Amino acid sequence: MSEKLIAPLTVHRGLATWGEKLVPLAAFRQAAAETGLRLTQREREAALRAYRKATADSTPVEGPYSRIAVFGGVYSNHLALAEVLEEAARRGAEAIYCLGDLGAFGPSPEKVRPLLSHGGVLAIQGNYEESLASGREDCNCGYTDPRDNHFAEISYRYTAQSCSPGFKAWMGTLPRRRRVRVGNRELLLVHGSPRRVNEFLFHSTSPAPFLEVLLDQNRCDGILCTHTGLHWQRRLPSGRDVVNVGVIGRPANDGNTHVWFAMLEAREKDGLGVELLPLRYDHSGLAAEMRREGLPEEFVETVLTGWWTTCLEILPARERAASRF
Repeated sequence: MSEKLIAPLTVHRGLATWGEKLVPLAAFRQAAAETGLRLTQREREAALRAYRKATADSTPVEGPYSRIAVFGGVYSNHLALAEVLEEAARRGAEAIYCLGDLGAFGPSPEKVRPLLSHGGVLAIQGNYEESLASGREDCNCGYTDPRDNHFAEISYRYTAQSCSPGFKAWMGTLPRRRRVRVGNRELLLVHGSPRRVNEFLFHSTSPAPFLEVLLDQNRCDGILCTHTGLHWQRRLPSGRDVVNVGVIGRPANDGNTHVWFAMLEAREKDGLGVELLPLRYDHSGLAAEMRREGLPEEFVETVLTGWWTTCLEILPARERAASRF
C-alpha cells in the first residue's frame, strides 16, 4: 500500500475525538476514568442483569401459525399491495401482517384500506399512522437532514390531505406492536424497533450483542421490523432471529424495480425459516399515477430506476456506499 493511501489511516493515531477537537488518547482515557463509574465485578454483573431484564408486556400472543407473510412500508403502493396479497396466498400464508406506514411517497392512499380489509391483513401502527391519527403536523419519520425533511413534508402533506377522517381514525385503532407464535418461536412485530417507532435498525449498525439485548428485554425469540426501507436478516449466536422485512412501497435502492417482503415458517430443525422475497408489480403504472397526482419527480424516478433520490442521508456509510447517489 502506498504512503499516500496509508497517511489518511494513520493521521489520528494516538488521538481521540472529544467534542469538536482531537486530544491525546492518554488524556482522554484519564478524563474518562476520573468521571466514569467504578464497579466491582459483582456490581457489574448485577447492572448487566438489570439492563437485560425483560420489561412487562401485556400484548397478547397470536397464532400459533405454521407460515405467515410479513411486509412493511406500503407507502400508498396499492399495486404492490395487491400483488403481495396474491403471492402470500399462493405460498400458503395462514396470516398476513403489515408493519405500518400505509401512506407516504405514493399516490391515492385511500386505495390501500379496502385491500387490507379484503385481504384480512393484520396491521400495526407505524410513525405515519401515529401522526395521521393524532393530527400531527409532521410524519415523525426520524430524519435530521433538511433535504430529507423537505420531501418528507411534501409526502406527509399529500397523504394527510388524501386520507379521509375515517381512514385516519381507523389507523389510530391499530396496535403499536403484535406478538405472533410461529411454530415454537414467539416473534415481536414492531415498526422501527421495540424502543422507538422511528428508530432505524440498519444491518451495518445493528451488532449482534445489541440485538441480543433487545430480544432479552422484550422476552421474545425474534423481532420483525421495517422503517429503514432495506431488508435484512440475522441469525444471532443465541439462535434467535432479527428480520427487517423491507418495504413494498418503493424499491430497495439497488437498481431493481421490485420490492421486498418476508415469509416465515416453522421448521423442525432450526425452529424458524425466513425467506426475504422480491415482488414484481406494475411499477410503470404506479409511476404514471404518481405523475397524475403531482407527486415529486424525484419519487417517480426512484420507482422507475430502483435507486433512491431522497432519504439518503439516513443511510449509514456501508448502505450509502452501495447506493447510486
